[in-house]
Amino acid sequence: MPAVSIHKKQSLTISLSLIITSCHFPVTIMKLFAVFVLVILFLQALAVVEASTMINNASNNLANRDGASDVLDIHKKHHPQKINCSQACNRRCKESSRKNMCHRACRTCCKRCHCVPPGTYGNKQACPCYASLRTHGNRPKCP
Repeated sequence: MPAVSIHKKQSLTISLSLIITSCHFPVTIMKLFAVFVLVILFLQALAVVEASTMINNASNNLANRDGASDVLDIHKKHHPQKINCSQACNRRCKESSRKNMCHRACRTCCKRCHCVPPGTYGNKQACPCYASLRTHGNRPKCP
């Protein structure tokens, strides 16, 4: 009779060891999953810190800038400075041999570009828009 109980103990021990061995694989997966979740949480926390730093830097930059200059920049971009085209074109065309044609072309260019180069000839680098306008024959439009 004692032999039977020893045999049952051994089979019980063997079956328990098989269960523990077969359960070892899922435990390893659980540990890897836990490590994966921790890494993801760490990366998320790092991203939140980075985003808050960027937001703080942006707000500091905006606080340091003058709000009035922003309004002026927008105004200049969308509403170019008004100039007296007649007066500027009179100055530009005063030495032209064909004054009427010069005035007509100059006023058209001035109204489009809101700029007339200084002097009576050349200096078109001062007004790139003025210099870039062309006729249908691809000749410079503005005097």
